[in-house]
Amino acid sequence: MPVPTAAFSSPIANLVNDGRQSENARLVQRGVGRLLAGHGFSVLYELPLASGRRADIAALGGNGDIFIVEIKSSVEDFRTDRKWPDYRFHCDQLFFATHAGVPAEIFPEDAGLIVADGYGGAVLRDAPSHRLAAATRRAMTLRFAQVAARRIQQLIDPQLPDMGAF
Repeated sequence: MPVPTAAFSSPIANLVNDGRQSENARLVQRGVGRLLAGHGFSVLYELPLASGRRADIAALGGNGDIFIVEIKSSVEDFRTDRKWPDYRFHCDQLFFATHAGVPAEIFPEDAGLIVADGYGGAVLRDAPSHRLAAATRRAMTLRFAQVAARRIQQLIDPQLPDMGAF
C-alpha cells in the first residue's frame, strides 16, 4: 500500500527533497531511513560530499561507521547512473536501495542491497566493508554534523540565508 504524498509534507522534508525524486524513490528513502534508524544509525538525506556529488542517504553509526545508500527506483535509473562508484571513497559500506518492483539481480555483487517501501526495509545482501582512512572519516563525520546542524537551524530560522553546500 503506497504512502500518501502528504506523509512527506514537513518543514524538514522540504529541506531535503528538491523535487527530483520520484514517488517510488521517496518511499524507498523513507523505508531505508527507518531501517537504519532501527539499527542505531543517524541518517541524513541528500548529503553533499566533498567530491561535489550528493549521497542519497548517508548514515552514521554509534561506533563511527559511515554507510552510503544509493537509491535506484527503476532499472533505467540504475543503467543510466554511473556515478555511484565514487561513493566508495566516502563510506565504510556502500548499499543500493530499491523497491520490490526492481529485479535484485541488476545490482552489483560488490555492494549491499536493501529493498524498502514507505514503512521499512530489509537488507537482502550486506555490503563489503572497506574502512575509511582516519582523515576521510573525520572529514565525513564533520560534514555530517555540520549539515545536520544547519538543517536544524533552518527549521528554527527558515529565513536563514542559504550558505551553500559544504
